Amino acid sequence: YEGAKEYYEEEQYDKALSLFDELGTIMRGTKESENVHFYIANCHFALTDYYFANYYYKNFVKTYPNSSRAEEAAFKGAYCSYLNSPKSSLDQTETEKALDEFQIFLNRYPNTELKDSTNTMIAELRLKLEKKAFDNAKLYYLTENYKSATVALQNMLRDFPDSPHREEIEFLVVKSSYLLAVNSIESKKEERLNNTIENYHKFVDSYSDSEFIKDAEKFYENAVRELQKMKF
Repeated sequence: YEGAKEYYEEEQYDKALSLFDELGTIMRGTKESENVHFYIANCHFALTDYYFANYYYKNFVKTYPNSSRAEEAAFKGAYCSYLNSPKSSLDQTETEKALDEFQIFLNRYPNTELKDSTNTMIAELRLKLEKKAFDNAKLYYLTENYKSATVALQNMLRDFPDSPHREEIEFLVVKSSYLLAVNSIESKKEERLNNTIENYHKFVDSYSDSEFIKDAEKFYENAVRELQKMKF
């Protein structure tokens, strides 16, 4: 145990981890068991093996919920998922996992001194999810999959109401819904043209001075014109 701690202090984490892993079994049930388990998690963290570190920190909190280091372990576990979160173009499972774990941490420790740091990382993770959603929605639009684009964009408005892209998103909803309508079969065209008009009014109510207003008006006018044609 002393040798493992010495390796740890000398930052020879791989050697320390090898010994602590053995000690984890040997010292189970002793007063030093808690220390050993925390060292194991810290060794994995220091070796940048964040998946294993996350596992051991969460296991520490579960095994020693009343430990003076449970709060630190809970935070570090969530922080590992934060560090595992990839760039927005990739799968965001780890990002969502990190958000969940940070929220659990704040719920468990509402008065933590790490609240500001946690909220900053939560905001960063949410921005990453937002960018992923926005890029996906625009991809639907660019590939002329207007039905999926409209749904994805409207989901964005619901999931990220404070998005800095909200104005552009609402305009793209107008445009995508119009392009979906005019390319629809006759039985669905009228309903979708009316959806375009409704989306236009929502957009104008919120962004009457938008840089997109003239283009939005064209889609609105075209939708009205198409509806009038259908009556004759």
